[in-house]
Amino acid sequence: MTEKPKLAVWKFASCDGCQLSLLDCEDELLAVTDHITIANFPEASRAVLNGPYDVSLVEGSITTPHDRDRIQEVRCQSKYLVTIGACATAGGIQALRNFTDVQEFMDIVYAKPEFISTLDTSTPISAHVNVDFELRGCPINKNQLLEVINAFLNQRKPNVSLNSVCIECKKRGTACIMVAQGTPCMGPVTQAGCGAICPAYDRGCYGCYGPMETPNTSSLAIWMRELGVTKVELQRMFRTYNAEDPDFRREGDRHGGESL
Repeated sequence: MTEKPKLAVWKFASCDGCQLSLLDCEDELLAVTDHITIANFPEASRAVLNGPYDVSLVEGSITTPHDRDRIQEVRCQSKYLVTIGACATAGGIQALRNFTDVQEFMDIVYAKPEFISTLDTSTPISAHVNVDFELRGCPINKNQLLEVINAFLNQRKPNVSLNSVCIECKKRGTACIMVAQGTPCMGPVTQAGCGAICPAYDRGCYGCYGPMETPNTSSLAIWMRELGVTKVELQRMFRTYNAEDPDFRREGDRHGGESL
């Protein structure tokens, strides 16, 4: 009998939301388990099988010295390593620490900060090891996740859209809220995957899925300024879920100079 491929799910600094997306697959997950062995998935089971693993899904960013070492071990045990979610692919919300003094916050929050072991930065997994595929989102799209797992288990390239959220607005018949209402929106530079939920409810896209394949962030920033968005507000828009992504970080760093 042929041994089924092993799938492992690993957690680093994160909220567990992307792992929950896998659990939300429900019926689809049951179908997947007929073809794979879930060897490590702390969110679902305490059972752990030893590696090596055919596919490892990694959620979360690297924020501690311990995790910086641990991700090296995960990489060594994994044939394919796929990062899932904004934390793993772009540092996540916790990457906001990269723009300030972490020690200052530790002194304010903790009674004994000397017992806290942390890094000054929150960085994506790709900053530390080779990554075979990045699945973006905060949280990720469960259907995209199933597609990625299926693709790697069958030795093919994942079919995940690299278009912008604007394409999804067009597909669901949502009028452009920037044009029709003058509402600031990150959709033109953000990768599709969420189904354009926010614009469908007259709210601008927050950029949860990170930059699309060729984001023209400088052009969008000019348009935003014409809508009355301040430099500080622009900086904040690019420094959210994907603050450490190179495209968003570069654009965020370009803005500032106005008082809060």
